[in-house]
Amino acid sequence: MSLSREHGRLMRLASAAALATALTLVAAKAVAWWLSGSVSLLAGLTDSLLDGAASLVNLIAVHYALQPADENHRYGHGKAEALAGLGQAVFIAISAVLVGIRGFERLQEPQPVEATGVGVAVILLSLAMTFGLLLFQRHVVKVTGSTAIRADSLHYASDLLLNASILAALLLAAWGWQRADALFGIGIALYILWSALGIVRESASVLMDEELPLETSERMLLLAQSVPGVLGAHDLRTRMSGTHWFVQLHLDLPASLTLQQAHDLCEAAELAIRAEFPRAEVLVHADPQH
Repeated sequence: MSLSREHGRLMRLASAAALATALTLVAAKAVAWWLSGSVSLLAGLTDSLLDGAASLVNLIAVHYALQPADENHRYGHGKAEALAGLGQAVFIAISAVLVGIRGFERLQEPQPVEATGVGVAVILLSLAMTFGLLLFQRHVVKVTGSTAIRADSLHYASDLLLNASILAALLLAAWGWQRADALFGIGIALYILWSALGIVRESASVLMDEELPLETSERMLLLAQSVPGVLGAHDLRTRMSGTHWFVQLHLDLPASLTLQQAHDLCEAAELAIRAEFPRAEVLVHADPQH
């Protein structure tokens, strides 16, 4: 199986796993919230509902982003992943606002939290499922570099903290600290909002063609300069679209070379970069040096 096909398979699998996890937790948390009336559980339910919507958007975006380049999209469709990240940020921000409002209402009018045993069981299930999903997502991000899966992973990382906070709130409420439920709900809302801002920043960097990290660019220049016969390399430009990196650079070559020799050195520099960074598509321009 080719590298791009394997990346696509992992990305689709991670997107489907996220959607399945969100839908399972929606059902479990809905029952627990109905029985307990906990605002923290409502926070978890609201977040899981939006998780499901965001993961559905992500699944569609990943499918589109993996489509091959065509006549109208010569650089492929990878930026659909960044757009999905922005969409997820909107879902997450809405979740934060709704949970925060509910938390403030419950602070003003405290109500007893009931059926904490059911709530605790559901949250333990949520923690286990979210942790397993997060491990798989981070593996996929490490292998593919997917912006959409990274945004989803950040999303579910905040969910892990959210569920742990809900568990603490339910236990404190069971010991008589009724206001802890509302306070944890508000704290969760603020953290979710902060996570949304992080996703916006990362997605915007892709849409605005931000350069790859400096150490990556410097390594690429070093690899190109290390090709025997190359006098130097400069003007390296990079950008990212989906799982692909687009790299352009200039090579300094002896002016006495034939066109075929210059072409071979440019190709050797491209292969040297791709050997270490297989997701890079490299375009090399030759500059004659007298």
